Amino acid sequence: MRRAVVATGRSPVFAALERLTPREREVLDALASGGTNKEIALALGITPGTVKTHVERVIGKLGVRDRTQAAVIAVEHRSGWTA
Repeated sequence: MRRAVVATGRSPVFAALERLTPREREVLDALASGGTNKEIALALGITPGTVKTHVERVIGKLGVRDRTQAAVIAVEHRSGWTA
């Protein structure tokens, strides 16, 4: 991965953010705004269980330990990607 980052000049965080699906980006954006799974589910018209699945996938793709770290990455890099 390091070689790919050097070759493209992009940070690994932006590369990870680009791997998110559009729905995962929406969930991450809502997560970064402080939404609970239930609040995110209501806003996006999906079930809290589906939100939980998306959050778990976002955490895995970003390589972080929890939703708080994912939210921090989203806030810090929000200008570099759109939900």
